[in-house]
Amino acid sequence: MTLLPYDRYCDEILVQTDALRAALAGADLAVTVPTCPDWTLRELAVHLGGAHRWVGEIVRTRAAEDVAEERVPGFGGPDGEGPAALDAWLAEGAACAVAALRDAGPDAGVWTWAWERRTAFWARRMTHETVVHRADAALAAKAPYTVAPEIAADTIEEWLRIVSFAQESGDPEAAELRGGGRSLHLHATDVPGAEWLIEFGEDRFTWRHAHEKATVALRGPLTELMLVLNRRLEPGGGQAEVLGDARLLDYWLERSSFG
Repeated sequence: MTLLPYDRYCDEILVQTDALRAALAGADLAVTVPTCPDWTLRELAVHLGGAHRWVGEIVRTRAAEDVAEERVPGFGGPDGEGPAALDAWLAEGAACAVAALRDAGPDAGVWTWAWERRTAFWARRMTHETVVHRADAALAAKAPYTVAPEIAADTIEEWLRIVSFAQESGDPEAAELRGGGRSLHLHATDVPGAEWLIEFGEDRFTWRHAHEKATVALRGPLTELMLVLNRRLEPGGGQAEVLGDARLLDYWLERSSFG
């Protein structure tokens, strides 16, 4: 699968943020987020809104190195404690980040923590950061959650690339995702062609789009596959089913958690 257009990522940051804001409307912001138990729903929202502002500042200033949080205007949250202040702050942060991304275009050179140093990385990263944390918010607020198929598929693609980068960079957990002869198949039942075969080589893992027998398969709706891979849904916790050696799927999930 190919990357989505840069403008689509910019649009989607706003779409996903608006959907998250809708999930927060009327919710108890003090409730614990089940998938991020160290955070309340409000703290989750502040984390995401701070990330939007941080990336916006990196892109706006064309930063060549990491930008400290204390240098990001409004990073710590809204001035007011009420839900209306939080909602406005979230909307403003996403809008400012997207404005900076649109102004810069996809190829501007900026600092990133990853494999490419240009603004296109941040547009994609903030899209999927928002997609996944919107799932956290929806679960905590007991709100509905749907994602367009192409966004769910790209969230999976990006996460595989992040885990691969972690392995290449020497992350001790990701380093264990190897060992020849084992494989993990992700098979979406509702989107034709949305399949991934993750193969454990002697030194590292690789992935490709294929429909082949594997050591273990996770089969179900595409959005559920994305949520399981991002550890937002337990394997078998929805409509998705695990076929084969479930221990290998658990092994993958435990070693792609990064703490």
